[in-house]
Amino acid sequence: MSRQSNVRARFQNRLLRFLPVIAAVFCCTLPAARAQTAPTVLTNAADVLSLSAEQARKKLPVSVRGVVTAAEPTWRGQFFLQDETSGVFVENKADDHPEPGDLVEVKGVTQPGAFAPVISKPTWSVLGTAPLPKAKRVSLEQLMSGLEDGQRVEIGGVVRAVTSLTWALDIQVASGGNRIHIFRKRPTDVDPQNLIGARVRARGVVAASFNREAALRHLMSVVMFVTTTNDFVVEQLEGKNPFDKEIIPLSGVGEYRRDIQPGQRVHLKGVVTMQRPGQDLFLQDTNSGLQVRTRQADKLQVGDVVDVVGFPDLDHFLPVLDDALFRKTSETRMPAAPKETTIGEIQIGRHHADLITLQAKLLERTVRRSQTTLGSSAIALLLQADGLAFTAEGEVPETNDKLTTIPIGSTVEVTGVCFTQSGEDQKLHSLQLLLADPGTVRILRRASWFTTQRLLVGVAILFAVLVVAVSWSVTVSKKNSVLRELIHDRETAQLALQHAHDQLEDRVKERTAQLKFQITARKESELQFKAILKERTRLAQELHDTVEQTLTGIALQLDTTSKLFAARPEGASHHLELARNLVSQSQVDVRRSVWDLRSRALEQFDLPGALSTSCKQLTDGTNIHLEVSAKGRVRPLSETIEENLLRIAQESLTNVIKHSGATAASIELDYGAQNVMLQIQDNGRGFEQEKSAGPSEGHFGLLGISERAKRLGGELSVSSEIGRGTKVRVQVPIEQNSPSPDFAAPEAVI
Repeated sequence: MSRQSNVRARFQNRLLRFLPVIAAVFCCTLPAARAQTAPTVLTNAADVLSLSAEQARKKLPVSVRGVVTAAEPTWRGQFFLQDETSGVFVENKADDHPEPGDLVEVKGVTQPGAFAPVISKPTWSVLGTAPLPKAKRVSLEQLMSGLEDGQRVEIGGVVRAVTSLTWALDIQVASGGNRIHIFRKRPTDVDPQNLIGARVRARGVVAASFNREAALRHLMSVVMFVTTTNDFVVEQLEGKNPFDKEIIPLSGVGEYRRDIQPGQRVHLKGVVTMQRPGQDLFLQDTNSGLQVRTRQADKLQVGDVVDVVGFPDLDHFLPVLDDALFRKTSETRMPAAPKETTIGEIQIGRHHADLITLQAKLLERTVRRSQTTLGSSAIALLLQADGLAFTAEGEVPETNDKLTTIPIGSTVEVTGVCFTQSGEDQKLHSLQLLLADPGTVRILRRASWFTTQRLLVGVAILFAVLVVAVSWSVTVSKKNSVLRELIHDRETAQLALQHAHDQLEDRVKERTAQLKFQITARKESELQFKAILKERTRLAQELHDTVEQTLTGIALQLDTTSKLFAARPEGASHHLELARNLVSQSQVDVRRSVWDLRSRALEQFDLPGALSTSCKQLTDGTNIHLEVSAKGRVRPLSETIEENLLRIAQESLTNVIKHSGATAASIELDYGAQNVMLQIQDNGRGFEQEKSAGPSEGHFGLLGISERAKRLGGELSVSSEIGRGTKVRVQVPIEQNSPSPDFAAPEAVI
């Protein structure tokens, strides 16, 4: 024990010597580790925009300083911020927000945004004011790429339409075939409608209009927000009222004219042949027709004469008047006469937007509820003429069934607006007739009742009946044949089943006998294995509790003899004699363990006497003072109880001699009415029970004591404290039929 204490002390001294060095190394490496794990703070807008969606989704920290370029009241606190590198959107979901021109410092985290990366969960502080960043001059084509999202730019173009909103004007500006929506505050010095046709230049922040589906992140268009009145400049107004301009023919929209300047509206006049309110209307004059696209929702009647102003344009390589305004004239309504034509003329590019009449055959009809007019149905007729299939479409009241009752296959005459689409190859891609009224479809020849389709249906029904009849006959015949085979097979199977049943009974009896034999053999094998295992355990415990204890005593006596041999030979002879007796005792214990003989100590003495004699021999030659006492009615117990209690006491005392360093020990045996209690106590150094050595370190003492107590059905308690010794207490129940002598001793001290 002293050697182990010295080793432990040396290890503790070395550990204390190296603790300052370990602490210094830890303090040096901790900041470096934190620096490696902490994410880098993004300090400018360009770094935020350069992130991919996956990187932005990691919520990287951001600290950016810049000027607020746009913050509209309807954005609920969100705003655009631009520094010297780029512009970025700040997703500030709060009532409070900075104003354009404020110099702010924004701290937050990155988010992928719906189109480009943004700053989310921001905290911002106003540092002062600053001039808005210089606007970058770009083209509309460049804006449509989406690369300028969040930037302050400058563009020029012609105003095509103006819509008044509650908080601003929505000004549509076109340039180079592209169009952008510009939002600016309502002006007080000019009528918004006077801006149409004006050439303007605007400076503002560009924002992407994107697909609301988060998984797509597709750009659909771009818009611009103008924050100050000085950033929207009217370079040139249209000047003259377009309705006061010279009226040109409808065909002049697509023809060469020296007096038409780019970006200027033209003045037309014509008769209404078809109107789709809020979408477009079709006009007709003496020469041709024209599609006029307008958002004006004033309803017109077919035959109304209207003045129209708008911007000439092309759609699918065909002329169209775009962003138009119209007003009804006071002239008498005079419906335009339809032009009779053929498919051949239409295929070479004639009659687009004209009111025409065609003869065709009705192939199919589709009816669905109208999405624009309540109580109406949208009807599409699939027609064919000269090998070309086309559609005639129109909306009729749900109560009007004229178009729905036309028999399929009938030849009809259809009058409607010819709406074609051509490609760059100047070939007809599609043909559609727009019907203004159900009465424009007239039946020329009804389809015969006995049509090819009905003939095919009749043949199909007859064929189906024949197939069913033949199938039924074949099925009945097959069922009769199968039934006869089943009856024969069942009789054969019944005979085979009876034979198999007889064989099965014999096999069951044979297998039952085999299983009984195997079960019996297995049980005998298990009992034999348990008996062997129990005997091995008992023999191991006996060897530990007898031979090892006796050898310990011999070792102690021999140590004492070697110490006294030079100084007191007579004393050494005494201890040699004791060692010899212990050797003899060990031989007897080994024989008894092998042959399971009764303990010699218990044959010669009662349990208290055996405890006194055996334990005195163990402590003889040591400096331990031992007291053995018995209380209660001392009486013989069963051989198993007495022998195990003796071994428990010997093992406990051996542990005291080997490990405790005690100077005094006591063994107390208390005979109760229904149990007997054995207690061994010493005044040694004690130990911590959580750190006590176990079988893994070659110590089986406490394990053997515990197993013996369990075998007797008793309770074992071991209590120990450092410096206060150890107490081992075993309480074992006594069987009621245990033999009891005629004498009783309330308390005996040995």
